[in-house]
Amino acid sequence: MLRSHRLAVSVAAVSLVLLAACAPPSDDGEESTTESGVSAAEATSVEDFGGMEGLVQAAEEEGELNVIALPRDWANYGELIDTFSEKYDIEVNEDQPTAASQDEINAANDLAGTDRAPDVFDLGQSVALANTDMFAPYKVATFDEIPDQYKDPNGAWANDYGGYMSIGYDSAKVPDVTSVSDLLDPAYKGSVALNGDPTQAGAAFSGVMMAAIANGGSADDIAPGVDFFGDLKKAGNFLPVDPDSATIESGQTPVVIDWDYLGAAAAKNVSTWKTVVPEEAVVAGYYFQAINADAPHPAAARLWQEFLYSDEGQNLWLKGGARPVRGDAMAEAGTIDQALWDALPEVGGEPVIPTNEQTEKAATYLAENWSQVIS
Repeated sequence: MLRSHRLAVSVAAVSLVLLAACAPPSDDGEESTTESGVSAAEATSVEDFGGMEGLVQAAEEEGELNVIALPRDWANYGELIDTFSEKYDIEVNEDQPTAASQDEINAANDLAGTDRAPDVFDLGQSVALANTDMFAPYKVATFDEIPDQYKDPNGAWANDYGGYMSIGYDSAKVPDVTSVSDLLDPAYKGSVALNGDPTQAGAAFSGVMMAAIANGGSADDIAPGVDFFGDLKKAGNFLPVDPDSATIESGQTPVVIDWDYLGAAAAKNVSTWKTVVPEEAVVAGYYFQAINADAPHPAAARLWQEFLYSDEGQNLWLKGGARPVRGDAMAEAGTIDQALWDALPEVGGEPVIPTNEQTEKAATYLAENWSQVIS
């Protein structure tokens, strides 16, 4: 078995040239400015604030941070949010925790120019790459420790945490799962849920990609994955319910196609829950972290990024079973939580991460074909 800490296949970096957005006006009609004289929304590094102390002061003066689509049991986000809020005395407003990546973008567009707009994004690859014009470039202090293939060189986005697509199941309700093809068996009738709509949600997108590779497709050809879910529906095994911790614990979704770290979280509350990464289709992926160019709390948004990419933030993601993007650098420096790092599950097979170009091609195919097959 191959133990892979870093998700081994590169995501191609995309060069972006973005226009810096103006900061939302403060209560007195004037934009907040940094020590360097630029608005907080134009700051591209902590140096623009005169260092961390200046950034913390500016963020604490704003006093709030708007996040969206961050379930508290997803990759330990609950502890991340609470730790950040307590550390900096900043109120974190959590909106639509079970929303999909596309919902984040829709909310940012709908709420643009208001104090309710999301300050930051945590997006699946396909949605992130389709909306780069909405991101404000910012390089965190640890930017150089993020591998080049996992970040935009201008700081518009960076990958944050990742994992492997898996099949989680309640072993007390269904037979053991060893491969993707098992899910077509009548024993799984009405039992197999996919986490979201693959045209909108990163987890669901990767679930269809896993099915494609398991059925003769590839990162360049997602069609067999769409066909597989069509067959799953025809067999009566597909369950059109968006799974979460509540549906898993209640038994409503006894089989869930989702990231392996979410399977690990489910097992904490369901003792019979097991998670398998099919060796015939090892699909790995990172999520994309970015700042909303229209963030109503631009300093707090930048402090949130600094926190997430600090040793503390990265170890908190690791505590949730996810693989932090700076993991290898931290392991080399001795700042990783070694016990948690060593406890990451072994994964067999050759991991596949679709490139940006492959993701865009697959997203186009899904947009044109998914609803026809699954509706």
